[in-house]
Amino acid sequence: MKKLQVQLKAVSKELGKLSKQVEKVAAQVAKQAKAKPAPKKKAVKKAAAKKAKKAAPKKAAPKKTSKKSTVLDSVYDVVRRARSGATIAQLKLKTGLNPRQLSNALYKLSTRGKIMAKARGVYVKK
Repeated sequence: MKKLQVQLKAVSKELGKLSKQVEKVAAQVAKQAKAKPAPKKKAVKKAAAKKAKKAAPKKAAPKKTSKKSTVLDSVYDVVRRARSGATIAQLKLKTGLNPRQLSNALYKLSTRGKIMAKARGVYVKK
């Protein structure tokens, strides 16, 4: 029974030490949180930017006509550019797709009638 009491006292002392360490870390975190507010320079820059925006005459925004390239587009481009057909290895290398994505893209393009299999593993534009 005395051994148990001694062990409990030792654990109690260690817990006390740990709680003090936790309090120190919490105080450091609080100091850093207080020090983090944005400097006044940024607020001044934002205000200046707002004034500049108000002073500048409004112009129509340019139209964005960039079309996102899909997986099917990238695979079809490689097949279309290959004169004698594109192999699976060439498609993997040039598109960077994994085998599953490549297989799905080739299947979809062939069902849509854009490409056809010239031989096993070689695809050409229709």
